[in-house]
Amino acid sequence: METEQTRERQYQIQVSLRDTKGLTRLGLVTNQVWHDDPRRLLFVLARYKFVSKMLSGKKKVLEVGCGDAFGTRIVLQEVGEIYAVDFDPVFVKDVQDRMEDKWKFSCKVHDMLAGPVEGKFDAAYSLDVIEHIRVEDEDTFVTNLARSLSDDGVLIIGTPSLQSQAYASPPSKEGHINCKDEPELKKLLQRHFKNIFVFSMNDEVVHTGFYPMAHYLFALCVGR
Repeated sequence: METEQTRERQYQIQVSLRDTKGLTRLGLVTNQVWHDDPRRLLFVLARYKFVSKMLSGKKKVLEVGCGDAFGTRIVLQEVGEIYAVDFDPVFVKDVQDRMEDKWKFSCKVHDMLAGPVEGKFDAAYSLDVIEHIRVEDEDTFVTNLARSLSDDGVLIIGTPSLQSQAYASPPSKEGHINCKDEPELKKLLQRHFKNIFVFSMNDEVVHTGFYPMAHYLFALCVGR
């Protein structure tokens, strides 16, 4: 069959990629987001972009609660290697099934409440996870994150704010059992790190604005 030809030559590479490698599959989570609320995908990828810039140059990075890891390669563009974990085998299998050689990273099943990840990392990040952890387990979760880091390692925690839950969808609220405002998030992390820098986020924009008006919070933790 004759190959389709684009009207402008520079776009032919896109047809060639489709014919040689096929079209990229969305992950389980991303597929649902794309069907139900496409704008949310922009916000999620913006969170990964923020992490990628904060951790740029780090050699060995841990992602905790990776889900379908659709945004992980954004961080991979800026760091040496990534070891991603999730406690749900369904999502880990989805990640492994879609893994591409060009964007390869390790992805394994691990429950952070059971213990730290072996091997010291110079950075770790966990997006949209802490709000799913019961209050009575949150210190265990952060302790094991900290224990997975080298002495000078840094941690980034990203989570929807407590104030945002007034506008959250029913499915979202069902899993969000431990959303926090800025003082509560900082108090938790100060039990495990010496320095906590909290940023506000609204939609895809990260800033240093008024925390109670933030839809999402980022905490950058330094000094175990």
